Amino acid sequence: MPRQQHSESTLGGSEYDERSISMYDHDDAPAKGLERVRSAVTITKEAVRAISITALEAVREGALFMGVIGSRGELVNPFRHIDAAIWTEPEVPRQMIDTAYDYCEELTRREAGNFYHSFKYLPDHERRSIMAYYAFCRRADDIADGDYEDIFPGGSSDEPEAVNYRQKIESLSPGQPVVERSTYNDKMSQLFYYRKKLSSAYDDVTSTDPIFMAMKDTVEKYSIPRQFLDDMISGMEDDFHRNRYQTFEDLYSYCYRVASTVGLVCIEIYGYDDHRAREYAESWGVFMQLTNILRDVAEDAERDRIYLPLDDLAKYGISEGDVKSGEALLDHPGWKPFVEEYIEKCNQYREKAFKLLPLLDRKSRYSPAAMATFYQSILKKIEKLDGDVFTERVQLSKAEKMFFAAYVYVRYRFLAL
Repeated sequence: MPRQQHSESTLGGSEYDERSISMYDHDDAPAKGLERVRSAVTITKEAVRAISITALEAVREGALFMGVIGSRGELVNPFRHIDAAIWTEPEVPRQMIDTAYDYCEELTRREAGNFYHSFKYLPDHERRSIMAYYAFCRRADDIADGDYEDIFPGGSSDEPEAVNYRQKIESLSPGQPVVERSTYNDKMSQLFYYRKKLSSAYDDVTSTDPIFMAMKDTVEKYSIPRQFLDDMISGMEDDFHRNRYQTFEDLYSYCYRVASTVGLVCIEIYGYDDHRAREYAESWGVFMQLTNILRDVAEDAERDRIYLPLDDLAKYGISEGDVKSGEALLDHPGWKPFVEEYIEKCNQYREKAFKLLPLLDRKSRYSPAAMATFYQSILKKIEKLDGDVFTERVQLSKAEKMFFAAYVYVRYRFLAL
């Protein structure tokens, strides 16, 4: 299948612009302000001149590029010897780019679980790029969860530009941060520098972070709009500013940022000819995120997070306290009908999600088909349990995963849809 060709209007014009701002009120000045602040984050040669040595000088000084696996089997940054944020020379050696992809692939193998195996069936060039993108998302999520501390040479949470960014975002966001102040300052600063690294993928400089070195190569190969990547980081930031969602529309905006953007980036790598693929990729992400939210109600409530729309819960007489009561919610007369309505809404997006598959090349269908099928099966289990997501975590057994993986591989790689 010929790869989708992006015209200037596709990347920066009406269609993507309309899609990216469809989540927001066009007359909402704070929302527009937030996007302006976020999109303005960039990294330049001038901004990092104070760093001790450039990347090229590091090579000349004898810094060794090691493998991506350490002596104890741990994942290691192959460029950790470079004390510089950016590669300032016109070209980056191909060996370094390949090593950056190796790092992303190993990170994905360790973190992505079953999805890593679905990625393996992609053509080599797509597989490497999908794993670079997974690494990009995984690292942002780990920063937001506090499981990883991103280090930006010369940067800190006390730097004026990081402080200025945090203050602007906070002033334009509704309410007060929902995490402790020091945690907020630290994580928001890390994501600010994460955006700076991202900007290098769209500029004439290259980050020495292996994830962003690989992402720059991927962005250039597939003309991936920066808006999708920025929106994903914004979704991570959203979790610092709100832990309740009043309406389904509010929740949809969140789902778009943290999940639909994944589908939209993936299809740029897979390739497509039909513009409807974008709509279906958006639904693909929403379907899986809505399923995740229902499955993780108990876990999220323990962290004082309720993603289920409060207005929808209220229709069935369910309060925030009821949701936080755990298994006791199963005895509430409104829980089962609420879950039934919620699952019906999930299935509406599921139907659109599966319409994406015929629009992709056969060699690229397996991965999105496998993920959608796994989540469809989880949703069916929750339905059979009458919404009991409290007694134990709803998941697929190893045997079930193997069965569905085999089914999907044959169904979507070899049989006509």
